[in-house]
Amino acid sequence: MVKLKTIIVDDEPLALGVLKSWLVEFPEIELVAECKNGREAIDATLELNPDLMFLDIQMPGKNGFEVVKELQNDIMPMVVFVTTHQQYALDAFDLHAVDYVPKPLDEERLQRAVKRAIERYEASQLLGDNKIPVIGAIDSILERAEFKQIEEDVPEIVESSSKKIAINDSGKMVLVDVNDIEWVDAAGDYMCVHANGNTHIMRSTLKELLNKLDQDVFMRIHRSTIVNLNRVQEIKHHAKGDYFLTLSCGERLKISRNYNDIVKAFRERNK
Repeated sequence: MVKLKTIIVDDEPLALGVLKSWLVEFPEIELVAECKNGREAIDATLELNPDLMFLDIQMPGKNGFEVVKELQNDIMPMVVFVTTHQQYALDAFDLHAVDYVPKPLDEERLQRAVKRAIERYEASQLLGDNKIPVIGAIDSILERAEFKQIEEDVPEIVESSSKKIAINDSGKMVLVDVNDIEWVDAAGDYMCVHANGNTHIMRSTLKELLNKLDQDVFMRIHRSTIVNLNRVQEIKHHAKGDYFLTLSCGERLKISRNYNDIVKAFRERNK
C-alpha cells in the first residue's frame, strides 16, 4: 500500500488541528510534521524529504507561494494548497498542484485531494520519478502580487454544430465541447471542468455554469459537483442510503442525499 510522508502547514491552530484529525484517518497518509509558518515548512521539507505537503497560502512571513519558490525542484513534494482566499485557485493549478482545498475545510474535498495525490504518486513511480515538481509559473504569480483579484470569467456558450464553452484558462481562450465534459467540481467561485483527461480552470459559480448547460444531461450530485449523465457508467447503492457513481473516465464520486434525482434519471435512461 502507498504510504505518503506528509507535512501540514497552516498558521491557524484550529485549521491545523482539523486537517490533522481528518488526515490521520487515511492509511495511505503518514503525518511526519506540523508547521505553523513558511519557514518551518521549508526546514521540515529539507530535513524529512516528504512526499506530500498540505500548504496554506496566506501566512505571515513567507506565504505558500514563496515556500514553493524557495524549495528546489529535486526536493519539492507534491502540494495541495489550502486557503480561505479562493481567488488563488487558478494560481494553484498554474503550479501543477495536486489539488486546491478551500476553507472552511470540507471532508469530501479533502478525500478527493488525497486520492489525487495517491494517483499522481503512483503515476510518477511508473515513470521512474518519485516526485512531480510543482515549480512552474511561480515567478509570474509572485509578480502579480499583493494578491490582486483575478478578472471575472463567466463562461460563454459558443453556438456551432456542437455547443462549446469558451473558457479563459490561464490567460488562454479554450473552446471545450460540452459533450466532452465529464464532470465539474467547484472551489468557491472557480470551476474545475474535467474533459477528455484535461482539467480547465474557470471563474464562474456552479449555478451560472449549470444555467448554460442542458440540465437534462448535466445534473448536480453535490452542492459543489456537476456530472454529465451521458458519462455515468454505473451507480451503486451503499450502506446508510448512500450512492456512488462511476464515470467512464474512471472517476468515482459520492452522490449527496439532497441530489438523488440523478439516480432516478440514470435508471430511466437505462431501462
